Amino acid sequence: MRIAGLQKNSMVDYPGKISAVVFTQGCNMNCGYCHNRRLIKFTEDNEIYDEDSVLAFLEKRRGLLDGVVVSGGEPTLQKDLPCFLEKIRKMDFKTKLDTNGTNPECLRTLINNGLLDYVAMDIKAPLCKYGKICCSPVNTAKVMESIEILKNAFIEYEFRTTYTPELDDDDLRDISRIIKGAKKYVLQQYREVDRIEGNYTGHVEKRNILKKITAELMESVGVLQFRGEFVLI
Repeated sequence: MRIAGLQKNSMVDYPGKISAVVFTQGCNMNCGYCHNRRLIKFTEDNEIYDEDSVLAFLEKRRGLLDGVVVSGGEPTLQKDLPCFLEKIRKMDFKTKLDTNGTNPECLRTLINNGLLDYVAMDIKAPLCKYGKICCSPVNTAKVMESIEILKNAFIEYEFRTTYTPELDDDDLRDISRIIKGAKKYVLQQYREVDRIEGNYTGHVEKRNILKKITAELMESVGVLQFRGEFVLI
């Protein structure tokens, strides 16, 4: 595992639980709003954590943390991910995966092998806009396959969309159609990121959402949640 970051304590990354967050290096997307831009490319400039040291830290936190979140980057690019999750499981931690859904084969394997308790999958845009929003080519058939895997899985999951300036009400409608029947959908507030450094600029996009749109979204999903500041009009 190429581990390029470790957050030792988080109250927000795993809903309802106190967790540590392990960040993996490398991603197959290049979203302009990504706040982990330094993790996108496989580069030697990033500090790489020794996996055994990370596991030793987690061992010491048994009984203090509820779970471990594996984020990125895109964790499913890591060939050692199943083995890493198995080691975490043996410490009796709950496990959560953050993913962009482009590797349904890995996702299916992890779920079938009982290595995940929770999955948060980003839905970047309607399928027709994926390339634009992600600034990279995306096999949207793979994304749809991951959506169906989660909708039929017996684990907790959420789909989430960062409401970037490039998206509008019609895009939200389109997204709700492709995830129709999902248990939970989260709209996240857009926060501007410096595309070179990956740091927040301080600009926060406070979007207005028509109550009519909210009602339509709620018809497609079990739970609709907002993270950040939104104005319902």
